[in-house]
This record gives sequence, C-alpha cells and structure tokens, in this order.
Amino acid sequence: METLSVSLCPACDACPQVEISGVRIGEAGNTVVLKRKEWNVLVELIRSGRLTEL
Repeated sequence: METLSVSLCPACDACPQVEISGVRIGEAGNTVVLKRKEWNVLVELIRSGRLTEL
C-alpha cells in the first residue's frame, strides 16, 4: 500500500497531516498488515454503516 496523506482538518493548513503507510490490526502476537483490497473492504464496511463506533 502506498503512503496516504490526509489532513485532520481539511478546512485549513495549520492542522497536522496523518500519513498512513500500512494498517496493522489485531492484538499482541496476532497482528496482520492490511493489503489494499482488505483496506478497501474495511472502508466499505464503515461507509455502509455495518461497522460503527465502539
């Protein structure tokens, strides 16, 4: 996955940028880094409302 850079506040340029170069999920001793396709599935689950805040 290439690095994705986003602003925490797109309305200005004073807020910090967040750079995402890989997403690791799991718990100690049992983690995985998401590939592009897996990341896109996660995004779709959030957008569709099937995955919401805890």
